[in-house]
Amino acid sequence: MDILTSYGTILVLFAAAVGFFMAWGIGANDVANAMGTSVGSKALTIKQAIIIAMIFEFAGAYLAGGEVTSTIRKGIIDANYFVNAPEQLVFGMIASLLAAGLWLLIASYLGWPVSTTHSIVGAIVGFTVVAAGTDAVTWSKIGAIVGSWVITPLIAGIIAFIIFNSAQKLIFDTDKPLDAAKRYVPVYMFLAGFILSLVTIKKGLKHIGLNLGVAEGYLWAIGVAIIVAIIGKFFITRISFSADADKDMHYTNVEKVFAILMVITACCMAFAHGSNDVANAIGPLAAVVSVVSSGGEIATKAALSWWILPLGGVGIVIGLAVFGQRVMATIGQGITHLTPSRGFAAELAAACTVVIASGTGLPISTTQTLVGGVLGVGMARGIAAINMGVVRNIVTSWIITLPVGAGLSIIFYSIIKSIFA
Repeated sequence: MDILTSYGTILVLFAAAVGFFMAWGIGANDVANAMGTSVGSKALTIKQAIIIAMIFEFAGAYLAGGEVTSTIRKGIIDANYFVNAPEQLVFGMIASLLAAGLWLLIASYLGWPVSTTHSIVGAIVGFTVVAAGTDAVTWSKIGAIVGSWVITPLIAGIIAFIIFNSAQKLIFDTDKPLDAAKRYVPVYMFLAGFILSLVTIKKGLKHIGLNLGVAEGYLWAIGVAIIVAIIGKFFITRISFSADADKDMHYTNVEKVFAILMVITACCMAFAHGSNDVANAIGPLAAVVSVVSSGGEIATKAALSWWILPLGGVGIVIGLAVFGQRVMATIGQGITHLTPSRGFAAELAAACTVVIASGTGLPISTTQTLVGGVLGVGMARGIAAINMGVVRNIVTSWIITLPVGAGLSIIFYSIIKSIFA
């Protein structure tokens, strides 16, 4: 307890620094989840993707990032084991952020799209087992999170499969695919706009003090989606097409239409990603601030300090702008050949899945969710369309992330504990 009194400010500043470092790693590695398919399908340039992601990643983190934070902060471990030694929890959370951030830096440098959720969960479990024993870990929660890593890619894959096949039947397999695209793509735009606006209205606006009823929230979301569809329709009509072109050229023109749609889904995925994955950085940071500011009391529920969400959002933005291109190339080009229509199906499916999971407070892996969406698109075209070698390498990097995060966390926890104790 004396440690928190004497070094409280230093510990909070240290935690803020490593929390920012962790958020930077999330931006550097998970930018592939939000933007890799857009760039890989040539719908957006890298510069355009980064600008879009900077806006919507930050908006998602700041407006809708509070729900999953509570799960990361107090769901994985039983904080009651640290009541008599709250400084150990503070040391461990700082060590976890440092360990996960370092692993994300290494993985991003190597171009590996690893799971930031895996990284921080493994790190928290690692220090907890050393500091308080295996009983302090809520293994049922870990089991639920691990289960979500299997379930959510499956859900995303199924949704992507359905969306891609619907586009094939409604647009590409028709006699006049271009006319069909002009008719049906605004419907897909409506769906993307609805998902994005609904999560903003239902969750994000709570953080700025505006609460809407269920019916009112849905009405606003529908209204925003209609506006998005109208804007999309306007831009589609401005694309110049040749009426005398053959069917292959029609397909090319349809992909141009879907490229416009990819901008909407890119925004949707970036917002969903920011709302979910910011918790991996600010959850442990929030725990540190709460314990130190209360003089060692481990509260059942602690309010987020005003500066924590913006810190996480800014860290994500800077990370993706500075170091995000390596991982973006792996996911956008390596798994399967992506066109705008295929990338759209994968992104929208992943966004739907992430938004659903974020609303329930379950910290899923957006990496695995988007890979599931891309695999769903690939499976719709046949197993031969998937580069299984790349998929195998990605899965291998996922497997080693948990133990690496735990091992680094144990090392850093021991170092920090020896310094302050």
